[in-house]
Amino acid sequence: MSTVIEAAVAALNAKMDGGFDGLAKFVIEDEGSILIDDTGARASDAEADVTLTATAETFQAILEGEMNPTSAFMTGKLSVDGDMGLAMKLGSVLG
Repeated sequence: MSTVIEAAVAALNAKMDGGFDGLAKFVIEDEGSILIDDTGARASDAEADVTLTATAETFQAILEGEMNPTSAFMTGKLSVDGDMGLAMKLGSVLG
């Protein structure tokens, strides 16, 4: 597992303060994937209801609150495949 993925898993678990009511996956380009569900975040490439894909820089900016997830999506820095409602719910958890 890459150090970027390890750091992202830790940051997501701290930010979410528990699990997420859904099954979502973040794909960090050239690094790996993170699955988020009711048990929290972990490194995994399993299937999910929604998949969000971004560069490591975009993902980090979203986690640090420097970039709004909706703005990232609207400007093409974040792509979403699957359940858009679940993606919006995840955005509010992270934002």
